[in-house]
Amino acid sequence: MYDAFAGIFGGGLPRYLAAPAAPAQPPDTARDAVAGAAHRTLSRLYSAQVEFFDAQLSCFNAGSPSFVFGEEVGQALLDLRANDMDGRDCGYMPSPKRGRHRRDPDNPGQGFNSPFYGAQTKTFAVAIRHKLNAPPFGNGTNTKYLRALRDVRARGIKPELTATLPTPQLFNRRRTPEETLVGIYWGYDGANRLGTPPRLYNQILRQVAMNVVNPRLGRIHTEADNASFFAFVNAALGDAGILAWEQKYCHDFWRPVVGIREHDETLGPAAPYPGPAAFAEGDPGWLPLGAPSTNSTGMKNFTPDFPAYPSGHATFGAAALHIARMFYGRPANNKSNDTLLRDSMGRPLFVSDEFNGGNRDNDGTVRPRHTRPFPGGLWEMILENATSRVYLGVHWIFDAFDFTGGDNGPLNPSLGNEMIGGVGLGLRIARDIYAHGQNGTGPQMTPANVLPPIPTPPLPAPPPGSPMPVRPAQPAEVGGCAGPAVAPPAAAAGKVAGKKGKGKGSGKKGLAKVLAKKGAATDTATGETVEQDQEPWPSGVAEQDGGQAGAPVQGAWPSGISEK
Repeated sequence: MYDAFAGIFGGGLPRYLAAPAAPAQPPDTARDAVAGAAHRTLSRLYSAQVEFFDAQLSCFNAGSPSFVFGEEVGQALLDLRANDMDGRDCGYMPSPKRGRHRRDPDNPGQGFNSPFYGAQTKTFAVAIRHKLNAPPFGNGTNTKYLRALRDVRARGIKPELTATLPTPQLFNRRRTPEETLVGIYWGYDGANRLGTPPRLYNQILRQVAMNVVNPRLGRIHTEADNASFFAFVNAALGDAGILAWEQKYCHDFWRPVVGIREHDETLGPAAPYPGPAAFAEGDPGWLPLGAPSTNSTGMKNFTPDFPAYPSGHATFGAAALHIARMFYGRPANNKSNDTLLRDSMGRPLFVSDEFNGGNRDNDGTVRPRHTRPFPGGLWEMILENATSRVYLGVHWIFDAFDFTGGDNGPLNPSLGNEMIGGVGLGLRIARDIYAHGQNGTGPQMTPANVLPPIPTPPLPAPPPGSPMPVRPAQPAEVGGCAGPAVAPPAAAAGKVAGKKGKGKGSGKKGLAKVLAKKGAATDTATGETVEQDQEPWPSGVAEQDGGQAGAPVQGAWPSGISEK
């Protein structure tokens, strides 16, 4: 929509696409070009709603050259992104290793959300692909990891389990009513009639654009200002999604619901030895408050179905809100409060749809309307949005940012190291897109030589007659990432795969026999030993699956193979 507007309006706004060429039309017909671009892209992406989109065309001159140009721009961008990876998890291999992401045990039917998307998708407007250092872990012994574990164990716990916190130190750090509100306030976890976090940040910035004088421009935004402003914001959101998901499945770090329940090394599929468990730090019965299932009465809250590190909320929020701060004249490296949030009466207030007085919790109870003040402006929002996920129990604090503080006090953001957590990643994305976009003039395309780490498609189709599908390249196996999922030795797997004609189902029986074989496969990098009779390879193909006739096995390769 920005590119269609820029093509007709001109006014010094740089084009994002080199083609199609814009016709010579009056600048006031730019709105028709925007409508054409929006109609074409929305109709292709959401084909079930075409009738609704068509009904909106009565407000525009749908036969004009500007509208046709907008349609051509929309189609050009669709063609440019036609090879983007989607959200499929077919061929993904989750790992049973300690510290690696697995399904929410309280929602075991969930799959794995978009494991290949980040590593196989081109970015929109950054000049480089930004990465993160690995989170602190040390096999569960790192001091910062343990502090983060105690923090989320106390502040993220399911309310009815609060009495199970075993020490006064943990119990006294339990979540307050306001922290509960904050966790839900920033939710937008794909809920019915709310959507996802990018909608929330656009709502915030629409309020800013309507009510705040831009100090850099000396005015409330014009239509042209907003075309550029929201292009920057949503380019930042797009690249935040791609790069956060690349890093999520690169580091493949477990969520608190798994990490706390399996903290003791006798627990979990990667447990190296049997023996008595000691639960000084973990709790095999711990559950989080969870991401809110707003407007879905009777549905459980949940832990999202993708790895913890970095936090998507933290990355999205920092990228969108900081590029907005820069557009409004804040220095690129500024990390202090601002006065950029204002409502129509000049107050630093915002109402989240999670608490708008109409939407309901998962018990069907209407939540009250909450007018929340942010005297520190968009910077305060960046930090609160990132921290909110700890209060839901779905993230570690380092998923958001590095921190200071000890066991007996609060953990505070430490943003000097931007290589830890989603806030640092989002800030770097914002600075990059703004600078690459002619310092705030208009977003520019990512250079052609900046490529995703795994090409799409990752491998050619398997040859005819192949006994098994070709395994897609796994995002955690890229250099510098978490490493491969535990698998049987290549020679053994090849031997099993090559067995043909030796009785009905001999190929699958042979593989299942290898998977179920007593003994251990050794992870040479960590010294972990994985009992193959505890969880068949790969993780996600469970013993119970054999009893679910016709049930698909998501995330497993090859699909449907189980010990049974």
